[in-house]
Amino acid sequence: MGILEFTFQMLTICGCWQPESWTSVYKRIIYRVYTVLVILLINSFVLSQFMDIILIVDNTDDFCDNFCVLLPMIIVCYKLFSLLTSHRNIIKLTDILNKEPCKPLKPNEIKIHYKFDKGMQINTFHYTAMCMVTCVIITFTSLLTNFGERKLTYRAWVPFEYSSMTLFCLLYIHQLIGLVMGAVVNIACDSLICGLLEHVCCQFEILTYRLKRIMLHSDGLRNCVQQHCKIFKLAVLVNANFRMVITIQFIMSMFVVCFNLYVISLSKLDSRCIRLALFMGCMLTQIFVYCWYGNQVKLKSRQFIDNIFEMEWLTLDNNLKKSVIIMMERTVMPIEITSAYTISVNLDSFMNILKTSYSVYNLLKQMKE
Repeated sequence: MGILEFTFQMLTICGCWQPESWTSVYKRIIYRVYTVLVILLINSFVLSQFMDIILIVDNTDDFCDNFCVLLPMIIVCYKLFSLLTSHRNIIKLTDILNKEPCKPLKPNEIKIHYKFDKGMQINTFHYTAMCMVTCVIITFTSLLTNFGERKLTYRAWVPFEYSSMTLFCLLYIHQLIGLVMGAVVNIACDSLICGLLEHVCCQFEILTYRLKRIMLHSDGLRNCVQQHCKIFKLAVLVNANFRMVITIQFIMSMFVVCFNLYVISLSKLDSRCIRLALFMGCMLTQIFVYCWYGNQVKLKSRQFIDNIFEMEWLTLDNNLKKSVIIMMERTVMPIEITSAYTISVNLDSFMNILKTSYSVYNLLKQMKE
């Protein structure tokens, strides 16, 4: 049964997931070369911006222009590195979902699985559309304003003159492809993490359905206890593998939002202002989706104990009652997805990030005045 198929297609595009059908040696070599090219493309983009800050930037406005793009691209670099090094762990996570006791077997269980996976796929499509529309608008505004003046879309340092049209066009295309590929890496990583969290919620709903059946037929409770343990294991593994990605996303996004607010407040409504506003919208969306799905996991795990109490579990024999009580005791503390080991990933954290960003923005504005 397919899990997050569209997400794994995006992982393939950004060079992090070799297609299963590419089994021949030549195809493996081709895909590895493609992965290296993606790594070089994104890292050279980041390096050119970083060197621009070190060697060329000499005023606040230029620094903010560069910094607001450099930080999101640093996040992209880390996400790409994390995806490439987490290949085995991703397989382990999907294996938990594809094998018993988590694998849906009954028609109603398959319907529940399909509902959650389809919902995640639709949300990923919307997220992809938002990112791609942002890239198209940035490209379009840059072609109208920067290209004719022989200016690159983003500030960059390169170790050679690009006064000739050929070199300028190559650098210009390099930045635009880097921008699009960065968006694809973000889509792949964010939708993978959020998709796995959504499947944790899906497993709680399947488990609730199975428990309701057991109340009628009194068989299969052992598998339910095992599934309950697997759900907690899945949540812990997702959190452990991607905790640093979420942490870096939160910290960097907070800086990007406050810097973008600061630059936008000082700018006229021009192409640069539009690009920064679109970037800020994407960064806020990235934080929000993590917090939303982290919050959903917490709510589902908390709701599970209420679902048990609504069942006629007191009519079971003593051994079955003990198994149900074990699940209830373990669910008293809901699953909490965290970043930096202490900060919960939920909607309250999202509001706190917005408040902190706005406070830093006000501080920057007062310092400017």
